[in-house]
Amino acid sequence: MTIRMAVVNDYEVVVHGVAAMLRSYTDRIEVVELDADSSVLSSVDIALYDTFAQPQGDQEAVTRLVRNPRVGKVVVYTWNLDPRTEQASLRIGAAGYLSKRLTAGELVSALEAVHGGEVVASAEDSSKAPIGGDWPGREEGLTPRESEVLSLITQGLSNKEILDRTGLSINSVKSYIRSCYRKIDVTSRSRAVLWGIDHGFQPDRTRTVSPQIPGAD
Repeated sequence: MTIRMAVVNDYEVVVHGVAAMLRSYTDRIEVVELDADSSVLSSVDIALYDTFAQPQGDQEAVTRLVRNPRVGKVVVYTWNLDPRTEQASLRIGAAGYLSKRLTAGELVSALEAVHGGEVVASAEDSSKAPIGGDWPGREEGLTPRESEVLSLITQGLSNKEILDRTGLSINSVKSYIRSCYRKIDVTSRSRAVLWGIDHGFQPDRTRTVSPQIPGAD
């Protein structure tokens, strides 16, 4: 049975990136809706909540998805594998807590296990690089974490708010900011915000139903 899935995140490039990652598995996963800053409207077996620049999986956004009658099960898709956040996400009703270090095949297998009734949580494996999807600024050389931090800076969040949102330490946040500034050639937060606005780092408001995925079988 093909699993009907919606991908949820505030950034259009992110949700389309996840869909493209799964393009070779359309016989097992049918991505029927991509939601950027929108509620899921289609009836789906799984809503995949991508935490890029979003509140973590233990917060209100996941609760809303869990309560959505059109959504069968909710899976959090994240870089933050803090056990406390994972357990909090599962307590509020998420059926899966999956790492962005999973390959496309591993992700599909985990989603199938969730659909089959298992509660699935990824083990941390820092030896593997993040794989999942796409992110703003990738073509400028930004890493996924640098992009996420810049997205939050562009939204006007302080360093304290960024660490609360991402689960990173303050030293990590500062390190990503420094490396990000070097890559985009700015020296101040205000310049970084302007750069982010000009390069697509503000949240989107779109919904794509039955998306056409380039390269899908």
